[in-house]
Amino acid sequence: MMRATMDWFVVVVGSWWLVVMRVMATVAAMAAVMSVSLVAQEKKIPKDSIRVTVPGCTKGMVFTAGPRTEDQVGRQNVPEGIHLRMNGPKKVIAEIRAHQGQMIQITGLMTKGQYNQQGFPIGGGVRVIPGTGGSVGNRPTLGTEAVNYIDVESWQPAPGSCPG
Repeated sequence: MMRATMDWFVVVVGSWWLVVMRVMATVAAMAAVMSVSLVAQEKKIPKDSIRVTVPGCTKGMVFTAGPRTEDQVGRQNVPEGIHLRMNGPKKVIAEIRAHQGQMIQITGLMTKGQYNQQGFPIGGGVRVIPGTGGSVGNRPTLGTEAVNYIDVESWQPAPGSCPG
């Protein structure tokens, strides 16, 4: 009788241990798959680029950088008021455009130093940019301002409001 009880105990404990091992193997496999997918989401930064996070407002495909606050870590000296042409996945751009007129914060890649403004600072945020030779009628000559681009990776709502 004792031998039969002992055999039953070994079978039950052995079966239970097998189930525990299979569950642990499944959990380990799922963790490995999830970590690979998280690494795949993080885009590698090319040597000539930087990842920036900037609050501001959008109008169409143009993002205007808002004022800098002291708690912003990833801004990388992107000046307030600079206009950035947004590139990115259609879904992300559509979500951003749906929040036009609201303060948002975008994170993306920019080429290093592309936002260096042209011209000479004369104070009060005013810069003098040499032109190419006059204007036609009352329209200024085009081509005196560089276009800045950002490859948007993500966005989120930000506190504050956009200027009217």
